[in-house]
Amino acid sequence: MWADSKVSRGSCTEAFVVGAIIDLGNCLDLTEQECIQELSEAYAGLKATFSRSGSELPANKDPQKFPSGDKLQRYLDCAVINYLCEAMEEMGEMVDPYDTVRGLFVEGSPAYPGAGFYALTHTQIAVRRPECIIGTFRVHREREADELSVASLREKTEVEA
Repeated sequence: MWADSKVSRGSCTEAFVVGAIIDLGNCLDLTEQECIQELSEAYAGLKATFSRSGSELPANKDPQKFPSGDKLQRYLDCAVINYLCEAMEEMGEMVDPYDTVRGLFVEGSPAYPGAGFYALTHTQIAVRRPECIIGTFRVHREREADELSVASLREKTEVEA
């Protein structure tokens, strides 16, 4: 859907889906309250850093061409996550730095009248350590991704490697 809209807008010429087998490792899982609390504390640190330097914090924004109110350009969120992850990396062996970040993004219109579910809600995973990517594959349109078993994906990845 997203890739098809990029083609229709002329941003690219061909749309396809690339799948990946990812070992989340030490994951900053933003669906968990303790990780959200960590992120809140990181925001306070980032805000103080920007304040000391007299700079303005980045802000989440709507794309100019597609003002949806969903703040799809998440400059602030990205800065806070990077601040947290970099601070952990600077602590060295005192803490395990995050390998991946998983977030849930509630976007779009309600799925039906009165719904708490939204049409474009999705999960995103950011991989901070490339070693966490076990393998990749191209998902063909004729086959739904859920038809592929993890075993066959691992087999395919090993053959291509």
